[in-house]
Amino acid sequence: MSSKKHQVETEQAPEQEEVPVETVSVELEDTQAEQPDAAYVAELEEKLASAEASAAAEKDNALRTLAEMENIRRRAALDVEKAQKFALEKFAGELLPVIDSLERALEHTDKEDNAFKAVMEGVELTLKSLLSTVEKFGVAQIDPQGQPFDPNKHQAMSMVENAELAPNSVLAVMMKGYELNGRVLRPAMVMVTKSPQA
Repeated sequence: MSSKKHQVETEQAPEQEEVPVETVSVELEDTQAEQPDAAYVAELEEKLASAEASAAAEKDNALRTLAEMENIRRRAALDVEKAQKFALEKFAGELLPVIDSLERALEHTDKEDNAFKAVMEGVELTLKSLLSTVEKFGVAQIDPQGQPFDPNKHQAMSMVENAELAPNSVLAVMMKGYELNGRVLRPAMVMVTKSPQA
């Protein structure tokens, strides 16, 4: 009876499944596919380096473009400022001979003659009015009498020996100069001193 019981148990024991050889080999191939080979990794690293270099170049180009745009904006702002400051340059230049003529009229009119007194007063008032008007728009006189000679603002017409003034000083102003907002419209025509020869 015991032998029958043993027999029944063996019959009821589950049979172990046999794994086919093909399945094992496929699993091995899958694990090998998951681990990339060195050539593929090198190719990916090369592509990454190329992409990083390209991105750096594009960033550099973008920064250069921004800097260039900023420079263009600044230049445009300066051009507008200069245009506003010096828009009257030609007009002011055309007024200078009128001012010179009024000054000459005052210089050459006999101040003692009563007949010309009213005319002189009228010319003086006209000249003052004209000078104050142009001053409002940035035009200033250059009258360097007794000052050191400045080649940027003065034009030397002649040099005269003089012991009283320092060399390269303005002895006389033949014609006054004018500037517009710091830019010379016309230099002052001057006579400059030089040290006397021993």
